[in-house]
Amino acid sequence: MPEVQRPRIAVLLPCYNEEAAIAATVAGFRAALPGAVVYVYDNNSGDGTRAAAVKAGAIVRTERQQGKGNVVRRMFADIDADVYVMADGDLTYDPKAAPAMVDQLVGEQLDMVVGTRRHEEKGAYRGGHVLGNRLFTGLLSGLFGRSFSDIFSGYRVFSRRFVKSFPVLSAGFEIETEMSVHALELRMPVGEVETAYAARLEGSHSKLSTWSDGWRILKTIVTLYRVERPVLFYGGIGALLLALAIVLSIPLIVTYLHTGLVPRVPTAILVTGMTIVAVLCVFAGLILDTVTRGRREVRRLAYLSLAAPGEV
Repeated sequence: MPEVQRPRIAVLLPCYNEEAAIAATVAGFRAALPGAVVYVYDNNSGDGTRAAAVKAGAIVRTERQQGKGNVVRRMFADIDADVYVMADGDLTYDPKAAPAMVDQLVGEQLDMVVGTRRHEEKGAYRGGHVLGNRLFTGLLSGLFGRSFSDIFSGYRVFSRRFVKSFPVLSAGFEIETEMSVHALELRMPVGEVETAYAARLEGSHSKLSTWSDGWRILKTIVTLYRVERPVLFYGGIGALLLALAIVLSIPLIVTYLHTGLVPRVPTAILVTGMTIVAVLCVFAGLILDTVTRGRREVRRLAYLSLAAPGEV
């Protein structure tokens, strides 16, 4: 029987000022996945992160453009592998969960496995982040029809065809949302594995800002909805404008039926303008939907041009 070729696994660790945790993170993934190559992408750290990662046995590279999305874009473009394991370099994610996630991806021929976070330590996950995660997860599910249990998890395993068909557009922490929508829109087979989520080591600090990054994530979800669901987005705006125009026009119609006059000319002009804009919104949504379908077909063809995990 021919020998089964083992998949090439790359562990990708984006990091910024993680000197306190990067060595343990690299060591943990090297022990959990002995055959994998561990890459650390340093995003302009000002401490000893690079030296600590090199000493721990990782291949260290640098991305000068600040932001996690920029780092992910560079990693996905540069690294050639069959299976990609991505986690933050702060040791909050459990490296021991990686083999189970990789086995599920390859065994079930999935394109993405998300490590849903289970936190038992009080300081591991701030209350505001928990609430925000639930709200945004529910919003994504409502807008796109389905979602994941933890859309903001930075612990994910990808197939080659996911990575090489994913046009990374985000620059910051909204990258996880973009990944989730990419998988949902192309109807990729995906899975989830519950993983432990630990508190940061002393000397390691979260780079995520609850309010500013939350606002950016919300804008990303709305933008993706506008791009991927133009008929519903612009059609919804058109329906709202038309409803307001009808409400404003009722007194005008009643007055005209009784007197034959239209005394409120500015209101009549406003109603006419709102109706025209409403119709234009509907047609804009229909036209943009054609463009969106074409873009989705191109992404789907790029995705299908690569073999599924586990196939030769």
